[in-house]
Amino acid sequence: MLNRTIMMGRLCADPELKHTQTQVAVCSFRIAVDRDYSKNGDKETDFFDVVAWRATAEFICKYFTKGRMIVVDGRMQTRSWTDKEGNKRVTTELVVDNAYFGDSKRDADNGGQPATSGYSESAGGYGGYSGYTGSEPGAVPGEFAPDF
Repeated sequence: MLNRTIMMGRLCADPELKHTQTQVAVCSFRIAVDRDYSKNGDKETDFFDVVAWRATAEFICKYFTKGRMIVVDGRMQTRSWTDKEGNKRVTTELVVDNAYFGDSKRDADNGGQPATSGYSESAGGYGGYSGYTGSEPGAVPGEFAPDF
């Protein structure tokens, strides 16, 4: 059997580090994942519960905050529990084996949007500098012709 899940999404809230009675670190959080398709031009979003344990939990709580893009790799797991009113509940969550940055710190500081220092035709090319009159980036001046 195969139970492997990889998701990329944004944290809905700051993750909170807790410890079990035996001092094992655990971190539960929710991620928002946009669907690849849209209805009538409106993107739809799914929300998934995620839990990380031990060093992975500590890593996520130390380096991730609300709105940051995270990539999680793990397995889907279902567990039963009883709520405060005595009702039986079932929860399905992704149990993380590995977590990765899905954006750069610079992007996160820019409200989750990519930094604007890259190439943009509307801004006149690289870094918005439209006064460049030289050859294209990477071009070699002269009569150079590669032999491949």
